[in-house]
Amino acid sequence: MFGEALYRTREEKAAHLLYFVIKDHPFSDGNKRIASFLFMLYLQQEGMGRPLNPPALTALALLIAESAPVAKELMIWLIINLLAEPGVLGK
Repeated sequence: MFGEALYRTREEKAAHLLYFVIKDHPFSDGNKRIASFLFMLYLQQEGMGRPLNPPALTALALLIAESAPVAKELMIWLIINLLAEPGVLGK
C-alpha cells in the first residue's frame, strides 16, 4: 500500500486471507471452504508447509466464523501463532 507492504510477514498475510474470506462473505456459498482452500494454497505457494491437518483447519474456520467482529485481532494473532509454531495442531 503506497509502496509499502500492508502486512509485514507471510504469516500475517495468510491469517488475514483466511479471516477476511470467512468473515466478509465474498461468495454466496462455501466461504469457509473457499477460505480454507485459499489459505492452504497460499501456504503451499510460499513454501510454508502444512501446519494444520484437516480437522484442525475445520475447527479454526468454524472458530473464526463464530467469533465476534471485536475479536478480529485475537483471531489474527491465533492464526499467526499457529503458523509460527509448526506442528502444534497438525501432527
